[in-house]
Amino acid sequence: MSYPWKFFRAGGFNQVAINSGADLLNLGQLDQKLWVALACPTTGVEFDKTTLALIDTDKDGRVRAPELIAAAKWAGGLLKNPDDLLKGSSTLKPAAINDATPEGKLIANFTRQVLGKTDNGEVTFEEAAAAAQTFAAKLFNGDGIVPADSASDAATKAVIADIINCLGAETDASGKPGVSQAKVDQFFADAAAYSDWWKKAEGDASVLPLGLNTEAAAASVKAVKTKVEDYFARGRLAAFDPRSVNALNRDEKEYAVLGSKDLTSHHADIASLPLAQVGTTTPLPLTQGINPAWTNAIAALQTQAITPLLGVRPVLTEADWNALVGKLAAFDAWNAGKTGGSMEKIGLPRAREILATKVKETLTALIARDQAEEGNSVAVIGLHRLIYYHRDLAKLCRNFVNFSDFYGRKDKAIFQAGTLYLDQRSCDLCLSVDDAGKHAVMAGMAGTYLAYCDCTRKGSGEKLSIVAAFTGGDSDNLMVGRNGIFYDRKGLDWDATITRILDNPISIRQAFWSPYKKLVRMLEERAAKQAADADASASTQLTAVANAPGASASPAAPAKPAFDPSVIALLSLALGSLAAAAASILVFLGKFEAWQIPLFVVGVMLVISAPSMAIAWLKLRKRNLGPILDANGWAVNARAKMNVPFGGALTGVAALPPGATFSATDEFAEKPAVWPKLLMFAFVVWFVWAFLNDKDGRLNRWTDGKYGKAPTVTASSGTATNTVASVISTNLPATK
Repeated sequence: MSYPWKFFRAGGFNQVAINSGADLLNLGQLDQKLWVALACPTTGVEFDKTTLALIDTDKDGRVRAPELIAAAKWAGGLLKNPDDLLKGSSTLKPAAINDATPEGKLIANFTRQVLGKTDNGEVTFEEAAAAAQTFAAKLFNGDGIVPADSASDAATKAVIADIINCLGAETDASGKPGVSQAKVDQFFADAAAYSDWWKKAEGDASVLPLGLNTEAAAASVKAVKTKVEDYFARGRLAAFDPRSVNALNRDEKEYAVLGSKDLTSHHADIASLPLAQVGTTTPLPLTQGINPAWTNAIAALQTQAITPLLGVRPVLTEADWNALVGKLAAFDAWNAGKTGGSMEKIGLPRAREILATKVKETLTALIARDQAEEGNSVAVIGLHRLIYYHRDLAKLCRNFVNFSDFYGRKDKAIFQAGTLYLDQRSCDLCLSVDDAGKHAVMAGMAGTYLAYCDCTRKGSGEKLSIVAAFTGGDSDNLMVGRNGIFYDRKGLDWDATITRILDNPISIRQAFWSPYKKLVRMLEERAAKQAADADASASTQLTAVANAPGASASPAAPAKPAFDPSVIALLSLALGSLAAAAASILVFLGKFEAWQIPLFVVGVMLVISAPSMAIAWLKLRKRNLGPILDANGWAVNARAKMNVPFGGALTGVAALPPGATFSATDEFAEKPAVWPKLLMFAFVVWFVWAFLNDKDGRLNRWTDGKYGKAPTVTASSGTATNTVASVISTNLPATK
């Protein structure tokens, strides 16, 4: 039978309600397609890092849905009443622990017997953390790992160090490096295998012709084997066709290229050249004429292998080389079957020395003694984990399974880093970011006006980067370089400076005026540019005149005429065009009643602003929180919309508080002009008069002809009336 879930709607989508401990215990039955998020990072969020680290069992820096399900099931199973998880309490009563389970019984007994708590006593975070630290610091803490300090004699400590050296360390609960039973067993198995492997070669001169020095000889041969065989192969090819000698020794052009580089003896281009000069029957020289990159390797070959196995010789023939390789073939075959290779770090004598002692039994006894404390270890670790889950698990679910904290507005969501105050606004949707450029690539799909800010605390030198969403007001005064104050969740204040902006509509009202603001801005910039260019041109001309040699002695230039006829012609043509255009507009507007002209102008403005308003409406409708969080490492599973009303709640605009008094006296305020009010009053009076006194004669009809002009009768209607009247008079009988 499926679990009876309850849902609520917020942000334009359905979200599951987490109202009871049973809801938490049954999260595994909830289809993950209905989860708001499927993963969140363990950093960059306003949530306890220890809790997130405990839930993140695979330690990949992300909390995923299966890990949250497992945490809820574990914590709910250790409480008699799983509803306690919803309270978010930072203390835990022993009576609340479910001692019907083995782990719960261990934890409950630990709180009573070790911490001395009664059933109704409360275990605090501090007490749980202190108990965990105290127990972890003990030599035997139940984790099955023993550090060197747990041994009482130097010999056992040395063996623990050898195991760590060969196989690596495991971390004890105290934080010290140690070894487990598995490491001990592997170490002694490797030591025995290594000793047995060496026994196969000991006393066999064919395998170890140089004794313990054979390994060094084989290593020196292996280091140059490919290069030596390449040299002899080139010699055989030269013997086959002497014409190939020059090509086999490389072309001079390659040396010309090398000559342009900064070279060392071990340069890769030098090492790729032949080992020595190739000839048809030339043996390999061992003392002179060797490629500089291979001089040391050939010297080691001669010292460690050739001289001990073949005797002293200045050159090496191909036959000698084959003989040398043959003498080491048995060693190579034996070496290929090496076992217990980890023991090479301590050597065969030390491995056999350890095998001859009973230190393995000593280590096994130490580990068994440590494991005897496993019950207390489970209790301490379980209590530490449970008290964190008891306080934080429900809150995490309200910011993971659903976003009730974010949409409920009673508490900030864990991804909200604080509040930014800037341009008489407060932005509650602020997130910390590591890389603003990388974040902006994904966040641009959110359709939200985003401002990236660098925050600093000059007192401590701390730095922080945030992104703030502006969802109310307008963007007229938002620009790169503006400063504000950011308050983090701890109440600390930071100096914030806008460094990057992702421009998107904030409101329909802003979109309506946007085309006209852009036009005014364009005209202002163009006028400023022309003024600057004219000023620069005048300055250049004055400088040139002032610096010209003999400027005072030069004859005066002829004066230009006051008016240029061509300019006058152009101005006349322009004025004529403007007059014609104005006449056309007036003729067009003459078709309308006077009171209809303002409505026509308003309609034209609506047509101009309609595209901008339509785009803004579409973007505001699709404004989505998901891309902003996804760019921060979340895996948001829903279209978490931020519509206009909710966006208004996320950004507060400056307003006088209730009950505030206001004094309009401003000593330095500009005197208000009267004419705009008079013009507005005159326009309203004119509009009303034009509407009542148009061709329909509304005012005349309403006042029975006392005021206003009479309705206008069209020519066609008058003609029809006269025609009817004449017809009637013709058919009537004549009167005396």
